[in-house]
Amino acid sequence: MKKFLNAALPVFILIIFVVVMQSGSFLKRPIGDEEDISRSIFALMEEVQNENWDGAQKRAEKLNETWAKIVKRIQFSSERDEIHSFYAALARLNGAIMAEDKSAALMELNEAYNHYNRLAQ
Repeated sequence: MKKFLNAALPVFILIIFVVVMQSGSFLKRPIGDEEDISRSIFALMEEVQNENWDGAQKRAEKLNETWAKIVKRIQFSSERDEIHSFYAALARLNGAIMAEDKSAALMELNEAYNHYNRLAQ
């Protein structure tokens, strides 16, 4: 029995690690309506296109909060560079909204959306 446990335990632990590392696409899915990154990005794009900067600022804050929830779930199964790139796109987006620069905000939103889609594929 001891030999079996000595062999089975490392295999079982490796299987758990593989499952966690491959679960990113499942964990990226929104649990509720408030955790839908794609929907938040598109709603923010609409606010920017309408040049409603107060509404865009509120939606950007909501997007940051949503991302903070989701990144905890996918951090072990996603590439670190993609996560950092998404953070950088959000930071530049906040600057573009503060400057009320429509084209820069739309570029950053599209970049953030592309990074999000590449996470945990």
